[in-house]
Amino acid sequence: MNNKIFEWAGVITAILYSLFVALNIGIEFFGFCLLLLSAILIGIWAYRGGHKGILFLQFFYATAGIIGMVEFKKSKFSPTVGYKP
Repeated sequence: MNNKIFEWAGVITAILYSLFVALNIGIEFFGFCLLLLSAILIGIWAYRGGHKGILFLQFFYATAGIIGMVEFKKSKFSPTVGYKP
C-alpha cells in the first residue's frame, strides 16, 4: 500500500480528533478513537519511511488516545464544568 495513504489518512483522522474534542458536544470518545487510529496510521508511515522521531511521538499519541477513551468511559460522560445539557 502506498505510504501517502497512511500519511494523509493519519493527518485527516488527527484533524477530526482535535475538532471532536474541542467542540465538547459529547463525541469525545469517538475523537479519542480517531487519535489512536491516527497514531497507528502515522506510525506505519513513519516506520516505513524511517522517520524515527515521528514514530516515537506516535507511541505517546496512541497512549493519550487510550487514556482518553478509558477516562471518558470511566466518567460515563461527565462533561466539563459549566456544561448544562
